[in-house]
Amino acid sequence: MDATNALGEFLRARRALIRPEDAGIRRGGGLRRVPGLRREEVAMLAGISADYYLRLEQGRDRNPSLQVLEALADVLDLDAPATAHLIGLTQARPSQTRRPDRSGDRGRAAQKPEPVPPGILQLIDGWPSNPAYVENRFTDVLAANALARALSPTHSPGVNILKAILLDENERELRRDWEELTEAGVAALRANVGPDVDDPRLVELVGELSVRSERFRRLWGRHDVRPKVARVMRLRHPKVGDLELQSNKLVINGTDGLILKVFHAEPGSRDAELLAILGSLTATSSGESRNLTGSDEHQAVDEQ
Repeated sequence: MDATNALGEFLRARRALIRPEDAGIRRGGGLRRVPGLRREEVAMLAGISADYYLRLEQGRDRNPSLQVLEALADVLDLDAPATAHLIGLTQARPSQTRRPDRSGDRGRAAQKPEPVPPGILQLIDGWPSNPAYVENRFTDVLAANALARALSPTHSPGVNILKAILLDENERELRRDWEELTEAGVAALRANVGPDVDDPRLVELVGELSVRSERFRRLWGRHDVRPKVARVMRLRHPKVGDLELQSNKLVINGTDGLILKVFHAEPGSRDAELLAILGSLTATSSGESRNLTGSDEHQAVDEQ
């Protein structure tokens, strides 16, 4: 990931996805050497000079006007979130304007998870029938209730959801819509981080996934930008079988992009019954653990 020329990287990736005929350009008889549109074709359609567009892609001009950006967004067929992302890439970011910390403390502080507000922790723990967890904008799980962990071990503090879904074979078996989920997850990561592409946590995550996951490399290279939306989560759970749950996200105000994710089933449905069964199994397992711990404590007291 070239954090120093995020704008040029985005423009190159997106023009490669546009078929010339969809942009009103007739294919000639010769072989095209590049996928999608050529630079000069993008420039012509956007009403700017080819030399100026080349400077944008090469990072030699990073302050195009809003009019130019909107024209490029139209040529590249960007939707509203992707257009906002394109415009954001030209804005100055705090991490670019702050003086570097020579001690290296800044990098370590950037990777320290933000604490979850106590009220949110109390809220999700008080939902015995609704799986819920809190994640940051990099999909690191910061808190989760028991039923969320019962749905999947990835819903546990300290786990990165996107990394687990992409790399863990058990997660691939669990997620019946793995292809759709991974595509949406990578696009949502770009939407979440916005123009802050040189954040140390993002650089670390993208670097690891780029090495370990071919699918991630391909999806990340597309530069798709789509915020997370409500969706249906389709699981093949080892204990209760197939179930479908509605997934909703709520942005936690007063935090740096923390998101509360809540799952629920339609009342009276088979999925609701299965979720209740899973909740009972979870409660029973927790009760047995507490009883076992209590027995051990009594035994220890008796032995003293």
